[in-house]
Amino acid sequence: MLPDRVIRAAPPRVEKDAWRLVESDAPETLPVGAILVPLARWKARREALAERTAPVGVWLKPDDDPEALGRDVHSLPLIAVHFPKAADGRGYSTAVIVRRLGYRGELRAFGDLGRDHLFFLRRCGFDAFSLAPGKDPEAALAAFADFSLRYQGSADDARPLFRLARG
Repeated sequence: MLPDRVIRAAPPRVEKDAWRLVESDAPETLPVGAILVPLARWKARREALAERTAPVGVWLKPDDDPEALGRDVHSLPLIAVHFPKAADGRGYSTAVIVRRLGYRGELRAFGDLGRDHLFFLRRCGFDAFSLAPGKDPEAALAAFADFSLRYQGSADDARPLFRLARG
């Protein structure tokens, strides 16, 4: 289940979250409103889900292949990536792949995340975050100002520091 608030990266802020997470083992009856369904359900019920009047996004498990979204990657309003454990870094790579596929919509990280992950998640292409239960999203906003310089290029700025220094 997603928390009821989401952190946005630009500009950094906390908002009420309108999206409801549909678990992998959820019954066939779906909640009303904006929903996030697992990739397997999207693939199995794509046509029926696309007919809904409310927005439908897809969430990916660490072992899901984002390329399985195919051309749908360009039409989804939200793609979320689950981090079941803080030490599981596969979601970082998933974010980079999703952005390389050309996805321009909201890319959200959710699960066992804390303040110390946000800066690096943003560098990989995430622009929204749902923290683990019990973590204060308002306090986590400071994470985006933790570092003033970045040496490497990344999804949020492809230019490495030496390119910026030379103009």
